[in-house]
Amino acid sequence: MARQLDYHKVREIFARFEAAEPEPKGELEHVNAYTLVVAVALSAQATDVGVNKATRDLFKVADTPQKMLDLGEEGLIQHIKTIGLYRNKAKHVIKLSRILVEDYGGEVPNSRAALQSLPGVGRKTANVVLNMWWHYPAQAVDTHIFRVGNRSGICPGKTVDAVERAIEDNVPVDFQRHAHHWLILHGRYTCKARKPACGTCLIRDLCLFEDKTL
Repeated sequence: MARQLDYHKVREIFARFEAAEPEPKGELEHVNAYTLVVAVALSAQATDVGVNKATRDLFKVADTPQKMLDLGEEGLIQHIKTIGLYRNKAKHVIKLSRILVEDYGGEVPNSRAALQSLPGVGRKTANVVLNMWWHYPAQAVDTHIFRVGNRSGICPGKTVDAVERAIEDNVPVDFQRHAHHWLILHGRYTCKARKPACGTCLIRDLCLFEDKTL
């Protein structure tokens, strides 16, 4: 785990991220807050590409909690059976849809606690929804962010919660809204787990990763 970079280096890193991509977007396809919750819940231990392939047709017929309940668990499974852990995920989606209909009038709540009370929705999922739909500067730490944060010194921490706190504490406020998207994309396409593309990395001179490759 690298040491925490100082304020000036962190600010320069995010200034470069912003210059390269001013409005980074999440890659999960959705049409409203509900479909975003479902998509993120389905993405656990699966790729965004795989989830998008499965949900394109699903969301055409079930883009609200009630429509999902009408589709039913077996109907849902037919759409998502190409995704890992699809049976468990189908149970969670049906359960959370029922809770949304019965307790929230079919609307997705926008507090972290309420979101995390839904089956299959953890802190990371809640943070993704708060950030992407309501534009709240919540930091959804996944394996990419955990790796980038600890390699580079941008937001080191021994746990996911520690990395989340490091982002909140050390990334300047004007970059907070998009911080987790920039870090995810950097980890997914540049600072990859096995073969990091250090030779083309736009923050190479600021990063503390010792095993830089050419």
